[in-house]
Amino acid sequence: MSRSGYTASRLYRGTDASMRLGLRLATPAWLCVGAASILSVVGISAIGTTRPELATRQAMFLIVGLTCAAIVTIVPPRALRVLCWAVLALALALLVFVLLPFVPKSLVTPRNGSRAWINMGAADFQPSELAKIAFILCLSQWYALQGSPRTLAALLVPGSIAGLLVGLIVLEPDLGSALLFAPTFAGITIVAGVRMRFVWLALLAAAVIAPAGYFLALKPYQRARIDAIVAQVKGDDRFETTIGFQGWRAMRLVGAGGVLGNDRERAKALVEFNRLPEEHNDMVFAVVACRFGLVGATLVLLSYAMYAFGAFSMAMLARDGYSKLVAVGIGSLVFAQMTVNIGMTIGLLPITGVTLPFISYGGSSLLSCWVLTGLLLGIGIRPPTGGEKDPFDG
Repeated sequence: MSRSGYTASRLYRGTDASMRLGLRLATPAWLCVGAASILSVVGISAIGTTRPELATRQAMFLIVGLTCAAIVTIVPPRALRVLCWAVLALALALLVFVLLPFVPKSLVTPRNGSRAWINMGAADFQPSELAKIAFILCLSQWYALQGSPRTLAALLVPGSIAGLLVGLIVLEPDLGSALLFAPTFAGITIVAGVRMRFVWLALLAAAVIAPAGYFLALKPYQRARIDAIVAQVKGDDRFETTIGFQGWRAMRLVGAGGVLGNDRERAKALVEFNRLPEEHNDMVFAVVACRFGLVGATLVLLSYAMYAFGAFSMAMLARDGYSKLVAVGIGSLVFAQMTVNIGMTIGLLPITGVTLPFISYGGSSLLSCWVLTGLLLGIGIRPPTGGEKDPFDG
């Protein structure tokens, strides 16, 4: 047990009921809850700029997300450690289900050529969102049981789980969601104590494989998106009216926000005039910047920074290895997803269809983000028992 965990345990046992309650409430996880609340409200407002009817639905999704977060919060981590493998099995089954060619389109309706959503009637459900949650829980559980992965053989099972999930999601195809598993896997595995030479070998392999993957693994439209972003950085506008149309229009709207933004009617007119595709979903950050300007965009970035700080602080204060890794995984996933989405909106990364956590329209995305936040809060509010050991501490 770490020295900090031992001290916290002694402190807890020596306090009265009111102080014990205070210790349970004094957790950095509340920073994540606060940041998530701000981002959710900003998202509803941004969506309502051009799609008031969808903003109303997003508000309903938020209520469902908050309810699920509250439920997850009261589930003990030990119960989650037992249930995580069942959640993973369910996620795998659903990922296979959306790929089955004989499933009727009334259940799985392709969107932009991707079979990634299941029609649930009132809303669509995206199995890849459940897969992210299951992946974090199962990977954390595996390392907590097995200890630090100090050999390549110790990475076989975690790597196989990641590879299976990523492979199924790529087949949909949903390359954006698949890419998010890499930083999540890296964050959890590094904190679990993997030898750093394995990390450098992985980075070297990625650098060698990436050029070949561009020609062999990517589809023509995916290569075209990379070509467009390279041309965009160089100031070459030859893709502006074709594959780079969405990126160029998004950047224009970001710039149109200025420092203080525009009133709702003007922002709506700007977005509609520029014909920005997916303005309520993948490109919602452009609407945020147009509507609320640099001030609003900065508030969003600071909120994400606060969320990451809260999650990683939880990891530092966690009383056991499992809780530590879950917090790291959640922080890594949310921050990486934010970076990719905003990067593609402002022209720094190719457009991959990644949503902006808590802000983009969609029940599956908002629900999964709030479930992850509930997991963090559930870890944080429980008092130290002094009976659990961090397998990665020393």
